[in-house]
Amino acid sequence: MVRRRADRHDAIVRGTRNVFADLGYPDAEERQAKLRLAYALNQLLDERKLTQSHAAKLLGLGQPKVSALRHYKLAGFSVERLMTLLTALDRDVEIVIKRKPRSRRTARISVVAA
Repeated sequence: MVRRRADRHDAIVRGTRNVFADLGYPDAEERQAKLRLAYALNQLLDERKLTQSHAAKLLGLGQPKVSALRHYKLAGFSVERLMTLLTALDRDVEIVIKRKPRSRRTARISVVAA
């Protein structure tokens, strides 16, 4: 194995809290929100030890959609749909709208699972 010597021109850049923004996706906030909602859903499915077919019945989805959700293939899911799935698993979803701090240039969308 050959080690590459650190070059003085290599810089370590601190990322944001959103990997999609760091990668330059124009819809980074939506992708991050969907990812966090899907993560919460998958945690609940894991806790309940549900098979994909049982989860599909419980959520009102087809098994292929549950498979996509379990593998974080979220293109076929809207943020609203993911929130609705969380309510099907007896979770409240709360949306809070507030003024952004002056220290931040732009407003943002964030999802926090409690």
